Amino acid sequence: MAYIADKPTPPPTAEELRARIPGWGADLDPTDRPSVPKEQPQDLNAHWTFPEEQPVPDGGRERSIEHGRLTPVFGTAQPLHGVSGAIRRYAYSRFSEARAAHWLLLLAGDRVEAAGAHLRSLATSRPDNPITETGIVAERRWAPLAGRRGRVDVRHQWIDPLLVAGPWILAAVGVIAVGRRLLRR
Repeated sequence: MAYIADKPTPPPTAEELRARIPGWGADLDPTDRPSVPKEQPQDLNAHWTFPEEQPVPDGGRERSIEHGRLTPVFGTAQPLHGVSGAIRRYAYSRFSEARAAHWLLLLAGDRVEAAGAHLRSLATSRPDNPITETGIVAERRWAPLAGRRGRVDVRHQWIDPLLVAGPWILAAVGVIAVGRRLLRR
């Protein structure tokens, strides 16, 4: 376990590592280290063998299936909620971090959260403005063609308008379709 003082298996010695990995330990000699004159060993005076654990919130906390327990301290600033939270919890409970499915589900949860934020902004007095927030106005004002030369993603620039405007156009078409259906009734 990563958070206990007594490890189940002792780590390999420096000699074993040096024999197994070419060049391992090249900086072990203190005279070869660049920080030698300033480096001072410190006694951290740790008064515990295992740190005191932070209480887990009521809704639980996601953790990778590779770890036996949560880290002693973890963030709780943005707890998972809604559909995006359910997608993220599923990714953590079902798939290893080494699997693409884990990360694709986390990306899907992020996109669901972003779509929800866009929908919530439409219900406010100042909804999102995709024209100004994407930088299109600034690009037109400050040398649009010169700013595009020399970029790495030149071959992909044609898709930028589709990625930026596409979700808004689809949302508008959906709202119009729902509105027409309600008016027919």
